Amino acid sequence: MNVINSLKNHFNILASSLTLIKEIESCGTIHEFKKETIILKENSFVKVIPLVISGLVKVYKEEENGNEVLLYYIKPGESCIMSIMAAEKNVKVNIRAVIEDDAKIIIIPIDKLNHIRKNHPKWNAFVYELFNEKFDEVIEMVKILTFSNKDKRLEDYLKTKADLNKSNIIAKSHQQIANELGSSREVISRLLKKLEKEGKIELSQRQIKLL
Repeated sequence: MNVINSLKNHFNILASSLTLIKEIESCGTIHEFKKETIILKENSFVKVIPLVISGLVKVYKEEENGNEVLLYYIKPGESCIMSIMAAEKNVKVNIRAVIEDDAKIIIIPIDKLNHIRKNHPKWNAFVYELFNEKFDEVIEMVKILTFSNKDKRLEDYLKTKADLNKSNIIAKSHQQIANELGSSREVISRLLKKLEKEGKIELSQRQIKLL
């Protein structure tokens, strides 16, 4: 699938402007990334803007103790709003982005970003909508991490992951979940076993099934 068809199939706002998608086609290229590939490191300058066609990208901040603070996921039809903002300001990012599921991504060099932003209103509309969506997701994650008890926090996390993957199977280790929720593996394992006893999930090695 070429750049234009990918934009038409996944990016409704961008695809509504023929001149814009032709502009992106002229400078963008499609790349495939395997799971666990780091595509953006903390304390680095943004060099490209990703437009996700398929797969899933996790954006998070890593604390000094090794825990991860999950911010949001980039799904098909989306980009990384923090990368766009950092690129426009030419500042380093304080986040990390890693491929959660094998992904196909349109890559746009940042030296094209200023021209696209100035000449294509639909790009700005896309960015504004993306900002609103990701802001809501960050607020929801703050609620999960801050205001819910640990049982509810874990259950909400699993439901969110299932919705993102469009599957009731979650391929995550207990340690990975603990890192994302700022907890310990022992606590997460205990809570998962509790949910299993309640008939809400089924546990197997590195996999959780929501029932």
